[in-house]
Amino acid sequence: MALHIHEACILLLVIPGLVTPAAISHEDYPADEGDQASSNDNLIFDDYRGKGCVDDSGFVYKLGERFFPGHSNCPCVCALDGPVCDQPECPKIHPKCTKVEHNGCCPECKEVKNFCEYHGKNYKILEEFKPSPCEWCRCEPSNEVHCVVADCAVPECVNPIYEPEQCCPVCKNGPNCFAGTTIIPAGIEVKVDDCNICHCHNGDWWKPAQCSKRECQGKQTV
Repeated sequence: MALHIHEACILLLVIPGLVTPAAISHEDYPADEGDQASSNDNLIFDDYRGKGCVDDSGFVYKLGERFFPGHSNCPCVCALDGPVCDQPECPKIHPKCTKVEHNGCCPECKEVKNFCEYHGKNYKILEEFKPSPCEWCRCEPSNEVHCVVADCAVPECVNPIYEPEQCCPVCKNGPNCFAGTTIIPAGIEVKVDDCNICHCHNGDWWKPAQCSKRECQGKQTV
């Protein structure tokens, strides 16, 4: 009897060693964190088609409800076929707008610079200025500068001069013309040498003087 009990104990000690890892079922142990994470990737969300709309953040809206999906500022209405969003024709932003807000469906200009820039200088709206003696300019409400350039008449002399802060040249010595290389005044006859008397053409100051020869008054010899 003692022999049979000893053999039974040896048999019990050998049997656990015969159990292999393949014989252990995964169902007998809870899954580790990696298995749980992979199982979460296969989650199935509810299908809201025909029932509502979902925005980018996962919020659900009822049919007929207005909402703003994602980063859009244009409102949408939840319909059976999905969101129906407003797509208005937005006005153009002023090219000189300095502050644009995007709080509404369309971008809106909140600030336009209230000055004009001309040749590196700033001028107030409706300000008048003269960048040069011949120019008269004004800063328009459109932030554009409009200028008028003076139209100078043809000077009535051959030696006009420019005075400071004056646009057009002036004839300080009055009308004149050239008689050869000599400048003579207009309106009178001028004896330019011993034999020639000249006068300027009326109105055509740029033309050479008209001269006529007279009896030469040379030096008398003794």
